[in-house]
Amino acid sequence: MTVTIAAIQMCSGTDPVRNVETMQRLVREAAAKGAVYVQTPEMTGAIQKDRQGLRAILRPEADDLVVAAAADLARDLGIHVHVGSTAIALADGKVANRGFLFGPDGARICSYDKIHMFDVDLDNGESWRESAVYTPGSIARMADLPFARLGFAICYDVRFPELFKAQAQAGAEIISVPAAFTRQTGEAHWETLLRARAIENGVYVIAAAQAGVHEDGRETFGHSMIIDPWGRVLAEAGGTGEAIVLADIDTGAVKAAHDRIPNLRNGRTFTLETTAATSKGGVAA
Repeated sequence: MTVTIAAIQMCSGTDPVRNVETMQRLVREAAAKGAVYVQTPEMTGAIQKDRQGLRAILRPEADDLVVAAAADLARDLGIHVHVGSTAIALADGKVANRGFLFGPDGARICSYDKIHMFDVDLDNGESWRESAVYTPGSIARMADLPFARLGFAICYDVRFPELFKAQAQAGAEIISVPAAFTRQTGEAHWETLLRARAIENGVYVIAAAQAGVHEDGRETFGHSMIIDPWGRVLAEAGGTGEAIVLADIDTGAVKAAHDRIPNLRNGRTFTLETTAATSKGGVAA
């Protein structure tokens, strides 16, 4: 079954109202171009690295502007709208980095909380501690759409191939990777990681990204892209500014990739052993 899908590239600021307006405009444009599934980036609602500033705009899921607008868009346009993620206030005072998928009737199909927290110190001086703000998820999520089984990941999750393998072995044909990659890590690893996950698992990878210099001073890499199960980049955006990345996908290509390289079926269990060298440089028996 061949369908048109889209990844939305944005440069979200600190004001959720303006970000929602941008999301609405770009999703409508993608739908007008034939997309039946549209994905937005990680942190669609706001990019705000100041913790107090973030908490000032946080809302619970029932009151969140992005969630309400995405549901309305899906219903009005008759498409699947996937909010890559937005920050959601939890009842215990904590925060979730949560993605949402809405069906053509506007109903929420499912949500996914980012599992792996980006806690890193980069050599350019940037330091990130997502775990200081966000509660990590613990449930990997998939959803059956009319045209494919969709798996979920968010940004840093892409560096954990076991998440993707588990979904592919459970029948995922598309895996989503909405992101807000830093410029430094994006230049080094973004495309390589996405193509590797597609190739390893014989799945489509759809990655909507934040792009450019944000109001809070953060800089993200962009280059939203759609990759086929053979690892070919079908469509890609630039490194800055808004964009709509569109591609026609056929889930028959997933089976074809698995038939050509059946690594998901050919895997074997093994025992890992370490051999200690002797003091004379030889090998212990």
